[in-house]
Amino acid sequence: MQKITVSLGDRAYPIFIGQNLLTGSVQLSEYCSDQIFVVTNTTVAPLYLDSLLTALRTFGKKVEFIALPDGESYKTLNTLDSIFSQLLEKTYNRNATLIALGGGVVGDMTGFAAACYQRGVSFVQMPTTLLAQVDSSVGGKTGVNHILGKNMIGAFHQPKAVFIDLEFLTTLPARELSAGLAEVIKYGLIYDFSFFEWLEENMPLLMAGNKECLTYAIKRSCEIKADIVAQDEKEGGIRAILNLGHTFGHAVEAAQGYGNWLHGEAVGIGMVMAADLSLREGWISSNVFERTKALIAAAELPLSTPEGMSADDFLQYMAVDKKNLDGSLRLVLLNGEGKSLVTNSFQVDNLNATLHAFCH
Repeated sequence: MQKITVSLGDRAYPIFIGQNLLTGSVQLSEYCSDQIFVVTNTTVAPLYLDSLLTALRTFGKKVEFIALPDGESYKTLNTLDSIFSQLLEKTYNRNATLIALGGGVVGDMTGFAAACYQRGVSFVQMPTTLLAQVDSSVGGKTGVNHILGKNMIGAFHQPKAVFIDLEFLTTLPARELSAGLAEVIKYGLIYDFSFFEWLEENMPLLMAGNKECLTYAIKRSCEIKADIVAQDEKEGGIRAILNLGHTFGHAVEAAQGYGNWLHGEAVGIGMVMAADLSLREGWISSNVFERTKALIAAAELPLSTPEGMSADDFLQYMAVDKKNLDGSLRLVLLNGEGKSLVTNSFQVDNLNATLHAFCH
C-alpha cells in the first residue's frame, strides 16, 4: 500500500492506494467515529456494501447506510435531503462519520451532506471509479448540480482520509475507465509533461486494466492534485488550472442533460477544445495539439461535440462558469508543455473560431 499526504496543516489527511483496502478495516476504522453512515448507490451496493458493513460492524460501531439511485441526474438537493432524513431518523449526532462508497456523484453529495449536517461532521472517501480516485475524492470540493449549472451549490469540506482500492476497478465498465483517464491526461497537460509522455507510451496497458500502470497513474495524479490543493485549497489561484477542459465540458453536460455524457467524456472533448484555442493563441505548438488529440483518442474519448449543439449553446452555459469574475469569461488554457494558466486574455475571435470548428 502507498500513502500520499494532502498537506493542509492540522487538517492534513492521507490518501491510501492499494488493494483489498475494503476489508482491511482496522486502518479504516481509525478514521471513523463510533457512528458511521455509509452513502452508496444502487450500482455499487450489490458489489461492495456488505463487505464494508460486515468489516465495520466487527468493531462494535453503529453502522447504517443509504443506497441512492445511480447517475449524475440524481446529484440534486432533493437527493441530498434524503441523506439528511436518514441521518436524523437514525439519530446520528455531531460525532458521526459519513463514508462515501461510490464514484464522483456519491463522493460529492456525501461530502456536501457532511459539510452541512449539524453544521459539519467528518467523512471518508472510498472512491470506486477511476475518475473519482484521481480527481473528485481528493481536495474537498463537494456539491450538487443545479439545472442552470454544474456544481453551483456546494462547499469546501476536506475528508479525514481517502482509500483508493484498485480492486474496485475490476468491475468498472470500459466507458467509465475511459472517462477517468480524461482526468489523468489532464494532469500531464497542466503540470507534468513527462507524465503526459509516460501516458502516451502506456495508454494501451492502462486501457487493458494493467494494475501496475494504473497504480502509477493514480499515484502520480493524486500527487499532483495534492500538491496543487496544498498551495490553494479554495481555488483562489493555481487550483483553478485543475479545470482544464471543464468549462467547455460542463457546457456539454448541462446542454445534454446530466448523465447523458459522462463527466470524463465531456472533459475529454473540452480539453481538445481548450488545446485548439491555445493553439490559435500561439501558446502551444501544433505538435502539442496533435499529441493531445491523439492521446485523448487513444483513451477512446470523444473528439467531437454532441450533434446539434451550437456555439451559442456553449456560450450560454459557459457564462455561468464558477471561474468567471465580474462578467468576464475565464478559461484554463495551455501555455507550453505541461504548463497552463487561467486567463480572460484570449481573443474573442479565436474563441468563436474554436467553437465554430467543433460545433455541427
